[in-house]
Amino acid sequence: MHTLFILKATHVDLLTLQSIGKQTFFETFADTNTPEDMQKYLNETFDTVKLSNELTNPHSEFYLAYINKEVAGYLKVNYLQAQTELKDEKAFEIERIYVLKEFLGKQVGQALYNKALQLAKDRKATYLWLGVWENNARALAFYKKNELVEFDKHIFVLGEDKQTDILMKLNLLT
Repeated sequence: MHTLFILKATHVDLLTLQSIGKQTFFETFADTNTPEDMQKYLNETFDTVKLSNELTNPHSEFYLAYINKEVAGYLKVNYLQAQTELKDEKAFEIERIYVLKEFLGKQVGQALYNKALQLAKDRKATYLWLGVWENNARALAFYKKNELVEFDKHIFVLGEDKQTDILMKLNLLT
């Protein structure tokens, strides 16, 4: 039996976020991208100053998931002007949900998604949205299972590689 809990990350968690962010992204995408593109993306995205700024942005929040006191995954959400695209004041974005490979299948991703859904409802958002790589079958199946639907596409640049993300959303006005 394992105990799963989620805590909001603060500036004290910067190095933990940086570490789990790099590790989970690498575990998820290293097999399908060049080492050069992966390194460039990881260096830019998880740069200490950039991550520190994101942690202090009043419209972004990070959450760490723990299983038995061990970090298992994390969540990043954005609202208002912190959203990566739509910038709709009625929208709530899940920018990242990542789980360490060793904890896949232990409901960590579902717990983080449920946390994001509750945060969106607490903020009275009318819909939740996210972008997911078109070739990430596991994530696409997960979001479809959670009733998100495709509504658009956009280009996501990983290193020098332009990839297509499917934009998905869930209407919260039910």
